[in-house]
Amino acid sequence: MPLSIRGLVKRYGETEVVAGIDLHLRPGECFTLLGPNGAGKTTTLRCALGLSAPDAGEIELAGLPVPGRAREARARVGVVPQQDNLDPDFSCAENLLVYGRYFGLQDAEIAARIPELLAFAGLEGRQGAKIGTLSGGMKRRLTLARALVNRPQLLVLDEPTTGLDPQARHLIWERLKQLIRGGTTVLLTTHFMDEAERLADRLAILDAGRILTQGSPREVIAAQIEPQVVEVFGEFDGNGGAPAWAARHAAALALRHEVSGETAFCYLTDPAPLLAHLATQPALRYLHRPANLEDVFLKLTGRELRD
Repeated sequence: MPLSIRGLVKRYGETEVVAGIDLHLRPGECFTLLGPNGAGKTTTLRCALGLSAPDAGEIELAGLPVPGRAREARARVGVVPQQDNLDPDFSCAENLLVYGRYFGLQDAEIAARIPELLAFAGLEGRQGAKIGTLSGGMKRRLTLARALVNRPQLLVLDEPTTGLDPQARHLIWERLKQLIRGGTTVLLTTHFMDEAERLADRLAILDAGRILTQGSPREVIAAQIEPQVVEVFGEFDGNGGAPAWAARHAAALALRHEVSGETAFCYLTDPAPLLAHLATQPALRYLHRPANLEDVFLKLTGRELRD
């Protein structure tokens, strides 16, 4: 098993950051951790990689106990951190070469793989380019290629597409899908719900160090949220906007509703009566859509801003 975590607990002082979670990754799947800031995602990754010592629980990484044999286990793992940490003094090829040496690989073996890795990252012809000349998307793709230099059994990615433009995000998604199809196990943390829905075979939503739900994206959505959503915004009788409309009508027309700012979110099984009503309210605008992972995330973790 690429990664198995049982009863993981991690405290910092009096604060319990991870509160007894269990995670078991299957070979060749993408498992995604979701949660607001401070939920315990990065701490869980650090414990899983043997970079932080747990206060309780058992961890097996690539079949080896952690932290006892963490160094050996990490030799079978690739890591893409939140922030790119490429060496700016080296070229693209030199970054791959030096990183490969950390795993005890011979220079000739690494050099033979460099064209393949750069092609995978869409960086053909950039062997000699210095890091400072690369765009943010290029740096992120090179960091991903570098994480593959040791042919890892498990690839760990901590928010790999944050700050990237849509084109770069889509290219990284395609590369990750290639790896998963090829049998690489991927452990991903992300704040992008669409990224999780596209990539995850299974996922877990964490908050306050606890797993609130887990399963495939479809299973989680079906189990946790009403299937249809209507977002209502705009003016209502010229007075009070969608929140005022929701206060008068939403409870009778929706199974559940929430108001956030100037938008009323209505959750339903049958949206027809609500849509018929809204057709008589020309000043109100609305969007009808199926429920998605973001709806589940906000229901379970709340809409309050986290720092």
